[in-house]
Amino acid sequence: MGIVPTDCPGLADLVARLDRSVEAGDAGAITAAVKADLEHVLGARALALPPQFTRPRPESYARRLLHRDPAGRYTAIVMTWGPGQGTAVHDHGGLWCVEGVVDGEIAVTQYRVEGEADGFYRVTPIGALLAGIGSAGCLIPPTDHHVLANARPATASVTLHVYGGDLDDCKVFLPATPDGRYAETMKSLSFHE
Repeated sequence: MGIVPTDCPGLADLVARLDRSVEAGDAGAITAAVKADLEHVLGARALALPPQFTRPRPESYARRLLHRDPAGRYTAIVMTWGPGQGTAVHDHGGLWCVEGVVDGEIAVTQYRVEGEADGFYRVTPIGALLAGIGSAGCLIPPTDHHVLANARPATASVTLHVYGGDLDDCKVFLPATPDGRYAETMKSLSFHE
């Protein structure tokens, strides 16, 4: 399940903002409001995460629960990325998502994923950017396929992800055929520590 911190300066303000923002209406309005919240809080460095949230894991990026809305409207998750760590092409299990950079730099590549009659997929990059501290981006299904990777060569980067519910699994797309097509698989997600 994950341990939610009790001593995290700035968390109460962030939660109050998110509680208001998730009442904004449809997914577009909600993600725009949450994006503004993350840009404000993270850009001002107003959220001081406990050290256990910013420690990288050697084998893969870390995924840690920061806050779960008691009403089930959203979850806030901190991800810590060691040097060279990143994701495969993935979606967000049908949930809207807003991702912001707490510390470091994250390379973000967006993809168009198109199914083919034989069950494989064409996966085409459609945009890339380098996100720094205080920047945030919105993802609304079905246009939420992307890859995140730590852009720092020698140190960790930290991101904060707010999902429109509990993200327990997602679709991951991996190279599968000699002609460059991908296969879809489901990935179960859990929290570390």
